[in-house]
Amino acid sequence: MDQAQTSAAMLADGWNIITDEGFVGLIGPFWQKSTETGLLFCFPTDHRHHNLRGVLQGGALMTFADRVLGMTTRMLTQAARTATMQLDVQFIDAVEIGEVVQARPELLRATRNTAFLRSTLTVGDRVVGNAQGQWKLLHPRAPKPI
Repeated sequence: MDQAQTSAAMLADGWNIITDEGFVGLIGPFWQKSTETGLLFCFPTDHRHHNLRGVLQGGALMTFADRVLGMTTRMLTQAARTATMQLDVQFIDAVEIGEVVQARPELLRATRNTAFLRSTLTVGDRVVGNAQGQWKLLHPRAPKPI
């Protein structure tokens, strides 16, 4: 299935594309949808994402984890912006090119300035990775007095 066919199938299944003109736009698209049990994200892999072994490049999986955990932070805390402070990713199984990686992030705790999240990364019922980290909640700054 090519990228256009994949996109059409994703849209028909209720997914929304995450657009990005920056780095994520080079390796995406990533997709999201709301479910009864919370936010769900996915990353359909294709030939652009392989490493020298012919499986998903670890950096692509880390970028997916960073983006979905950061987006979830903004959505659940209402922060205007966030910044990744720490991200730990454990690679558990290889992702074959053409497989779809899913993540269902979980907010563990949020303080006034920091949020802690985690997610299991799966392909179907198979766990391929774990990601966890903390995000700085960036609040709008007050204008400086003249």
